[in-house]
Amino acid sequence: MDAEDSFYRAIVNEQNYGKSPGCNCTNPCYHRHSKQGNEMKAKPAIDHALKQQIRELIKSKGGGNNEQEVADIIENALKLLTDVQDTGDARIIRTAVRELRYAFRLFAPYLGKRKVTIFGSARTQPDALEYQQAVEFGRKIVKAGFMVITGAGSGIMQAGHEGAGSQNSFGVNIRLPWEQSANPIIAEDKKLVTFKYFFTRKLIFIRHSDAIVLFPGGFGTFDEGFEALTLMQTGKSQLLPLVLVDKPGGTYWKTWDIHIREELLSHKLISPEDLNLYQITDSVDEAVKIISRFYRNFHSTRFVRELLVIRMKTAPNKSALAAMNMDFADIVASGKIQTVDPTTEEVEHNEHLELKRIAFNFNRHDYGRLRQLIDVLNGL
Repeated sequence: MDAEDSFYRAIVNEQNYGKSPGCNCTNPCYHRHSKQGNEMKAKPAIDHALKQQIRELIKSKGGGNNEQEVADIIENALKLLTDVQDTGDARIIRTAVRELRYAFRLFAPYLGKRKVTIFGSARTQPDALEYQQAVEFGRKIVKAGFMVITGAGSGIMQAGHEGAGSQNSFGVNIRLPWEQSANPIIAEDKKLVTFKYFFTRKLIFIRHSDAIVLFPGGFGTFDEGFEALTLMQTGKSQLLPLVLVDKPGGTYWKTWDIHIREELLSHKLISPEDLNLYQITDSVDEAVKIISRFYRNFHSTRFVRELLVIRMKTAPNKSALAAMNMDFADIVASGKIQTVDPTTEEVEHNEHLELKRIAFNFNRHDYGRLRQLIDVLNGL
Protein backbone atom coordinates (compact mmCIF):
# COMPACT_ATOMS: atom_id res chain seq x y z
CA MET A 1 0.00 0.00 0.00
CA ASP A 2 1.36 3.55 -0.85
CA ALA A 3 1.97 5.95 2.07
CA GLU A 4 -0.60 8.44 0.79
CA ASP A 5 -3.28 5.71 1.15
CA SER A 6 -2.77 5.31 4.93
CA PHE A 7 -5.71 6.38 7.05
CA TYR A 8 -5.79 8.48 10.26
CA ARG A 9 -3.56 11.00 8.48
CA ALA A 10 -4.11 14.74 8.90
CA ILE A 11 -3.46 16.63 5.70
CA VAL A 12 -2.11 20.10 6.41
CA ASN A 13 -1.70 22.29 3.33
CA GLU A 14 0.59 25.19 4.06
CA GLN A 15 1.14 26.47 0.53
CA ASN A 16 -0.50 28.63 -2.13
CA TYR A 17 -2.91 30.70 -0.09
CA GLY A 18 -4.59 33.44 -2.10
CA LYS A 19 -4.81 37.00 -0.86
CA SER A 20 -7.23 37.31 2.05
CA PRO A 21 -9.79 40.10 2.42
CA GLY A 22 -8.27 42.97 4.33
CA CYS A 23 -4.70 41.84 3.65
CA ASN A 24 -2.21 44.71 3.44
CA CYS A 25 0.67 42.56 2.19
CA THR A 26 2.49 43.53 -0.97
CA ASN A 27 1.27 41.58 -4.01
CA PRO A 28 1.53 38.76 -4.66
CA CYS A 29 0.44 37.48 -1.23
CA TYR A 30 0.96 33.83 -0.28
CA HIS A 31 0.35 34.22 3.46
CA ARG A 32 -2.25 32.37 5.46
CA HIS A 33 -4.23 34.76 7.63
CA SER A 34 -6.36 34.15 10.71
CA LYS A 35 -8.83 36.69 11.93
CA GLN A 36 -8.75 37.61 15.63
CA GLY A 37 -11.00 40.56 16.31
CA ASN A 38 -10.20 43.09 13.63
CA GLU A 39 -6.57 41.95 13.22
CA MET A 40 -5.20 39.84 10.40
CA LYS A 41 -2.13 37.80 11.32
CA ALA A 42 0.23 36.48 8.66
CA LYS A 43 1.59 32.97 8.73
CA PRO A 44 4.95 32.89 10.58
CA ALA A 45 8.00 32.89 8.37
CA ILE A 46 9.94 29.66 7.86
CA ASP A 47 12.51 29.17 10.61
CA HIS A 48 15.57 28.35 8.52
CA ALA A 49 17.84 28.25 11.55
CA LEU A 50 15.66 25.61 13.19
CA LYS A 51 15.60 23.54 10.02
CA GLN A 52 19.39 23.67 9.89
CA GLN A 53 19.64 22.58 13.53
CA ILE A 54 17.36 19.64 12.81
CA ARG A 55 19.45 18.64 9.81
CA GLU A 56 22.58 18.78 11.98
CA LEU A 57 20.86 16.71 14.66
CA ILE A 58 19.99 14.02 12.11
CA LYS A 59 23.55 14.11 10.79
CA SER A 60 24.92 13.70 14.32
CA LYS A 61 22.88 10.49 14.63
CA GLY A 62 24.49 9.15 11.47
CA GLY A 63 21.62 9.92 9.09
CA GLY A 64 19.48 7.17 7.67
CA ASN A 65 16.22 6.50 5.89
CA ASN A 66 13.68 9.19 4.97
CA GLU A 67 15.66 12.07 6.42
CA GLN A 68 13.32 14.73 5.02
CA GLU A 69 10.26 13.07 6.55
CA VAL A 70 12.03 12.56 9.88
CA ALA A 71 13.01 16.25 9.91
CA ASP A 72 9.39 17.20 9.39
CA ILE A 73 8.31 14.95 12.28
CA ILE A 74 10.89 16.58 14.57
CA GLU A 75 9.81 20.07 13.55
CA ASN A 76 6.17 19.27 14.18
CA ALA A 77 7.03 17.62 17.50
CA LEU A 78 8.62 20.89 18.63
CA LYS A 79 5.40 22.70 17.76
CA LEU A 80 3.69 20.67 20.48
CA LEU A 81 5.48 22.93 22.99
CA THR A 82 3.17 25.79 22.00
CA ASP A 83 0.27 24.16 20.15
CA VAL A 84 -0.80 21.41 22.58
CA GLN A 85 -1.45 22.32 26.20
CA ASP A 86 -3.18 19.19 27.45
CA THR A 87 -0.71 16.54 28.67
CA GLY A 88 -3.10 13.74 27.72
CA ASP A 89 -3.19 14.94 24.12
CA ALA A 90 0.61 15.07 23.97
CA ARG A 91 0.81 11.55 25.38
CA ILE A 92 -1.52 10.24 22.68
CA ILE A 93 0.83 11.61 20.01
CA ARG A 94 3.90 10.25 21.79
CA THR A 95 2.43 6.76 22.22
CA ALA A 96 1.06 6.62 18.68
CA VAL A 97 4.44 7.47 17.17
CA ARG A 98 6.20 4.91 19.36
CA GLU A 99 3.71 2.16 18.50
CA LEU A 100 3.80 2.82 14.77
CA ARG A 101 7.59 3.07 14.62
CA TYR A 102 7.99 -0.26 16.37
CA ALA A 103 5.30 -1.99 14.28
CA PHE A 104 6.73 -0.76 10.98
CA ARG A 105 10.15 -2.04 12.04
CA LEU A 106 8.66 -5.42 12.96
CA PHE A 107 6.94 -5.86 9.59
CA ALA A 108 9.79 -4.44 7.47
CA PRO A 109 11.65 -7.74 6.86
CA TYR A 110 8.45 -9.29 5.48
CA LEU A 111 7.27 -6.55 3.09
CA GLY A 112 7.77 -8.82 0.08
CA LYS A 113 5.45 -11.50 1.48
CA ARG A 114 1.67 -11.22 1.06
CA LYS A 115 -0.39 -11.46 4.24
CA VAL A 116 -4.00 -12.25 5.12
CA THR A 117 -5.63 -10.83 8.24
CA ILE A 118 -8.11 -13.05 10.07
CA PHE A 119 -10.78 -11.40 12.21
CA GLY A 120 -13.39 -13.10 14.39
CA SER A 121 -14.59 -13.59 17.93
CA ALA A 122 -12.14 -14.03 20.79
CA ARG A 123 -14.87 -16.03 22.55
CA THR A 124 -15.18 -18.86 20.01
CA GLN A 125 -14.30 -22.15 21.72
CA PRO A 126 -11.97 -24.79 20.22
CA ASP A 127 -14.83 -27.29 19.80
CA ALA A 128 -16.83 -24.84 17.66
CA LEU A 129 -17.03 -25.49 13.93
CA GLU A 130 -15.98 -21.89 13.22
CA TYR A 131 -12.78 -22.42 15.25
CA GLN A 132 -11.95 -25.55 13.29
CA GLN A 133 -12.61 -23.71 10.03
CA ALA A 134 -10.21 -20.93 11.05
CA VAL A 135 -7.51 -23.51 11.81
CA GLU A 136 -8.06 -25.09 8.39
CA PHE A 137 -8.04 -21.71 6.67
CA GLY A 138 -4.76 -20.71 8.36
CA ARG A 139 -3.13 -23.93 7.23
CA LYS A 140 -4.38 -23.73 3.64
CA ILE A 141 -3.70 -20.03 3.09
CA VAL A 142 -0.08 -20.55 4.16
CA LYS A 143 0.20 -23.38 1.63
CA ALA A 144 -1.09 -20.90 -0.96
CA GLY A 145 1.89 -18.64 -0.21
CA PHE A 146 0.54 -16.16 2.34
CA MET A 147 1.37 -15.29 5.94
CA VAL A 148 -1.33 -14.69 8.57
CA ILE A 149 -2.05 -11.68 10.79
CA THR A 150 -4.53 -11.81 13.68
CA GLY A 151 -5.33 -9.75 16.74
CA ALA A 152 -3.26 -12.26 18.77
CA GLY A 153 -6.06 -13.08 21.18
CA SER A 154 -7.97 -16.29 21.82
CA GLY A 155 -10.83 -17.80 19.82
CA ILE A 156 -10.72 -17.30 16.06
CA MET A 157 -7.40 -15.46 16.37
CA GLN A 158 -5.71 -18.37 18.10
CA ALA A 159 -7.25 -20.76 15.59
CA GLY A 160 -5.73 -18.82 12.70
CA HIS A 161 -2.29 -19.03 14.32
CA GLU A 162 -2.72 -22.74 15.02
CA GLY A 163 -3.31 -23.40 11.35
CA ALA A 164 -0.60 -21.08 10.05
CA GLY A 165 2.02 -21.90 12.67
CA SER A 166 3.96 -19.25 14.58
CA GLN A 167 6.65 -19.03 11.88
CA ASN A 168 4.02 -17.76 9.41
CA SER A 169 2.08 -15.60 11.88
CA PHE A 170 1.97 -12.02 13.13
CA GLY A 171 0.15 -10.97 16.28
CA VAL A 172 -1.24 -7.44 16.47
CA ASN A 173 -2.47 -7.33 20.05
CA ILE A 174 -4.41 -4.69 22.01
CA ARG A 175 -4.15 -4.02 25.74
CA LEU A 176 -7.57 -4.60 27.31
CA PRO A 177 -8.60 -5.26 30.92
CA TRP A 178 -10.09 -8.60 29.84
CA GLU A 179 -9.92 -11.45 27.27
CA GLN A 180 -6.98 -10.13 25.23
CA SER A 181 -3.71 -11.55 26.48
CA ALA A 182 -1.73 -12.96 23.58
CA ASN A 183 -2.55 -16.56 22.77
CA PRO A 184 0.11 -19.21 23.48
CA ILE A 185 0.89 -19.76 19.79
CA ILE A 186 2.18 -16.21 19.27
CA ALA A 187 2.87 -15.01 22.85
CA GLU A 188 6.64 -15.62 22.76
CA ASP A 189 7.14 -14.88 19.07
CA LYS A 190 9.14 -11.85 17.94
CA LYS A 191 6.39 -11.06 15.40
CA LEU A 192 4.03 -9.93 18.17
CA VAL A 193 3.32 -6.26 18.81
CA THR A 194 0.93 -4.90 21.45
CA PHE A 195 -0.91 -1.60 21.04
CA LYS A 196 -2.52 0.75 23.50
CA TYR A 197 -4.74 2.40 20.90
CA PHE A 198 -7.19 0.79 18.51
CA PHE A 199 -6.57 3.39 15.81
CA THR A 200 -2.85 2.63 15.50
CA ARG A 201 -3.57 -1.10 15.62
CA LYS A 202 -6.18 -0.84 12.87
CA LEU A 203 -3.81 1.18 10.70
CA ILE A 204 -1.25 -1.63 10.89
CA PHE A 205 -3.88 -4.25 10.04
CA ILE A 206 -4.93 -2.38 6.90
CA ARG A 207 -1.51 -1.25 5.78
CA HIS A 208 0.02 -4.73 5.91
CA SER A 209 -2.97 -6.81 4.76
CA ASP A 210 -3.31 -8.12 1.22
CA ALA A 211 -6.63 -9.77 2.07
CA ILE A 212 -9.04 -9.85 5.01
CA VAL A 213 -11.14 -12.79 6.17
CA LEU A 214 -13.95 -12.36 8.66
CA PHE A 215 -15.32 -15.24 10.69
CA PRO A 216 -18.37 -14.67 12.92
CA GLY A 217 -17.64 -12.29 15.77
CA GLY A 218 -18.95 -9.46 17.91
CA PHE A 219 -18.78 -5.68 17.76
CA GLY A 220 -15.04 -5.69 17.10
CA THR A 221 -15.39 -7.97 14.07
CA PHE A 222 -18.11 -5.74 12.61
CA ASP A 223 -16.00 -2.67 13.31
CA GLU A 224 -12.99 -4.11 11.53
CA GLY A 225 -15.08 -5.29 8.59
CA PHE A 226 -16.87 -1.98 8.12
CA GLU A 227 -13.56 -0.11 8.50
CA ALA A 228 -12.08 -2.12 5.64
CA LEU A 229 -15.18 -1.58 3.49
CA THR A 230 -15.19 2.16 4.17
CA LEU A 231 -11.52 2.55 3.31
CA MET A 232 -11.88 0.65 0.05
CA GLN A 233 -15.13 2.40 -0.88
CA THR A 234 -13.51 5.82 -0.41
CA GLY A 235 -10.16 4.95 -1.97
CA LYS A 236 -8.20 5.37 1.28
CA SER A 237 -6.71 1.89 1.03
CA GLN A 238 -5.74 -0.53 -1.70
CA LEU A 239 -8.52 -2.74 -2.98
CA LEU A 240 -8.15 -6.24 -1.57
CA PRO A 241 -10.25 -9.37 -1.12
CA LEU A 242 -12.65 -9.12 1.82
CA VAL A 243 -14.12 -12.59 2.44
CA LEU A 244 -16.84 -13.32 5.00
CA VAL A 245 -16.81 -16.98 6.06
CA ASP A 246 -19.90 -18.69 7.48
CA LYS A 247 -19.87 -22.18 8.91
CA PRO A 248 -21.34 -24.71 6.43
CA GLY A 249 -25.03 -23.97 6.20
CA GLY A 250 -24.63 -21.01 8.57
CA THR A 251 -26.51 -17.74 8.30
CA TYR A 252 -24.33 -15.27 10.23
CA TRP A 253 -22.95 -13.39 7.22
CA LYS A 254 -25.89 -14.24 4.97
CA THR A 255 -28.18 -12.43 7.43
CA TRP A 256 -25.74 -9.51 7.56
CA ASP A 257 -25.80 -9.38 3.75
CA ILE A 258 -29.61 -9.29 3.74
CA HIS A 259 -29.50 -6.28 6.07
CA ILE A 260 -26.97 -4.53 3.82
CA ARG A 261 -29.14 -5.06 0.75
CA GLU A 262 -32.56 -4.38 2.33
CA GLU A 263 -31.57 -1.39 4.43
CA LEU A 264 -28.49 0.25 2.93
CA LEU A 265 -28.83 -0.59 -0.75
CA SER A 266 -32.61 -0.25 -1.04
CA HIS A 267 -32.47 3.18 0.62
CA LYS A 268 -29.63 4.22 -1.70
CA LEU A 269 -27.18 4.62 1.18
CA ILE A 270 -24.65 2.65 -0.85
CA SER A 271 -24.30 1.94 -4.56
CA PRO A 272 -25.01 -1.46 -6.15
CA GLU A 273 -21.35 -1.62 -7.19
CA ASP A 274 -20.28 -1.39 -3.54
CA LEU A 275 -21.46 -4.97 -3.11
CA ASN A 276 -18.44 -6.00 -5.20
CA LEU A 277 -16.18 -5.05 -2.29
CA TYR A 278 -16.95 -8.23 -0.32
CA GLN A 279 -17.77 -11.88 -0.91
CA ILE A 280 -19.50 -14.47 1.28
CA THR A 281 -18.82 -18.19 1.41
CA ASP A 282 -19.19 -21.11 3.81
CA SER A 283 -16.25 -22.97 2.29
CA VAL A 284 -12.65 -22.57 3.46
CA ASP A 285 -11.41 -23.80 0.10
CA GLU A 286 -13.49 -21.17 -1.69
CA ALA A 287 -12.14 -18.44 0.61
CA VAL A 288 -8.56 -19.45 -0.24
CA LYS A 289 -9.48 -19.56 -3.94
CA ILE A 290 -11.01 -16.05 -3.86
CA ILE A 291 -7.86 -14.59 -2.33
CA SER A 292 -5.41 -16.47 -4.57
CA ARG A 293 -7.40 -15.60 -7.70
CA PHE A 294 -7.34 -11.89 -6.86
CA TYR A 295 -3.54 -11.94 -7.25
CA ARG A 296 -3.44 -14.32 -10.21
CA ASN A 297 -2.57 -11.42 -12.55
CA PHE A 298 -3.23 -8.21 -10.59
CA HIS A 299 -0.43 -6.89 -8.40
CA SER A 300 -1.13 -3.38 -7.08
CA THR A 301 -2.20 0.16 -7.90
CA ARG A 302 -0.90 3.65 -7.28
CA PHE A 303 -1.79 7.17 -8.31
CA VAL A 304 0.75 9.21 -10.25
CA ARG A 305 -0.76 12.69 -10.32
CA GLU A 306 -4.08 12.25 -12.18
CA LEU A 307 -3.33 8.76 -13.48
CA LEU A 308 -4.30 5.54 -11.75
CA VAL A 309 -1.61 3.00 -12.60
CA ILE A 310 -2.57 -0.68 -12.33
CA ARG A 311 0.34 -3.12 -12.21
CA MET A 312 0.00 -6.75 -13.32
CA LYS A 313 1.88 -9.75 -14.65
CA THR A 314 0.22 -9.91 -18.07
CA ALA A 315 -1.06 -6.83 -19.92
CA PRO A 316 -4.29 -6.94 -21.95
CA ASN A 317 -3.93 -7.24 -25.71
CA LYS A 318 -5.48 -4.68 -28.06
CA SER A 319 -8.86 -6.35 -28.27
CA ALA A 320 -9.10 -6.83 -24.50
CA LEU A 321 -8.09 -3.21 -23.97
CA ALA A 322 -10.76 -2.04 -26.41
CA ALA A 323 -13.37 -4.08 -24.54
CA MET A 324 -12.28 -2.53 -21.22
CA ASN A 325 -12.59 0.97 -22.64
CA MET A 326 -16.11 0.13 -23.76
CA ASP A 327 -17.22 -1.67 -20.60
CA PHE A 328 -15.63 0.70 -18.08
CA ALA A 329 -16.03 4.07 -19.81
CA ASP A 330 -18.18 5.20 -16.85
CA ILE A 331 -15.18 5.28 -14.49
CA VAL A 332 -12.77 7.00 -16.87
CA ALA A 333 -12.85 10.75 -16.19
CA SER A 334 -11.05 11.62 -19.42
CA GLY A 335 -9.00 9.90 -22.10
CA LYS A 336 -8.81 6.11 -22.32
CA ILE A 337 -7.42 3.09 -20.55
CA GLN A 338 -4.04 2.39 -22.12
CA THR A 339 -0.93 0.33 -21.58
CA VAL A 340 2.00 2.34 -20.25
CA ASP A 341 5.64 1.96 -19.26
CA PRO A 342 6.69 2.55 -15.64
CA THR A 343 6.25 6.21 -14.77
CA THR A 344 9.15 8.46 -13.83
CA GLU A 345 8.05 8.36 -10.20
CA GLU A 346 7.96 4.55 -10.19
CA VAL A 347 11.39 4.34 -11.79
CA GLU A 348 12.78 6.78 -9.23
CA HIS A 349 11.59 4.54 -6.39
CA ASN A 350 12.24 1.26 -8.23
CA GLU A 351 8.60 0.18 -7.85
CA HIS A 352 8.04 -3.20 -9.49
CA LEU A 353 9.57 -2.18 -12.80
CA GLU A 354 9.34 -5.74 -14.12
CA LEU A 355 5.52 -5.64 -14.16
CA LYS A 356 3.17 -4.63 -16.97
CA ARG A 357 0.90 -1.61 -16.56
CA ILE A 358 -2.29 0.02 -17.68
CA ALA A 359 -3.24 3.55 -16.66
CA PHE A 360 -6.18 5.94 -16.95
CA ASN A 361 -7.71 9.00 -15.36
CA PHE A 362 -9.93 7.28 -12.80
CA ASN A 363 -12.90 9.25 -11.47
CA ARG A 364 -11.80 8.39 -7.89
CA HIS A 365 -15.33 7.54 -6.92
CA ASP A 366 -16.50 4.17 -8.22
CA TYR A 367 -14.18 1.77 -6.42
CA GLY A 368 -16.71 -1.05 -6.63
CA ARG A 369 -16.49 -0.77 -10.42
CA LEU A 370 -12.71 -0.61 -10.20
CA ARG A 371 -12.85 -3.93 -8.35
CA GLN A 372 -14.80 -5.33 -11.31
CA LEU A 373 -12.05 -4.11 -13.66
CA ILE A 374 -9.46 -5.94 -11.55
CA ASP A 375 -11.54 -9.11 -11.82
CA VAL A 376 -11.50 -8.72 -15.62
CA LEU A 377 -7.70 -8.33 -15.57
CA ASN A 378 -7.42 -11.48 -13.49
CA GLY A 379 -9.40 -13.32 -16.16
CA LEU A 380 -6.86 -12.56 -18.89
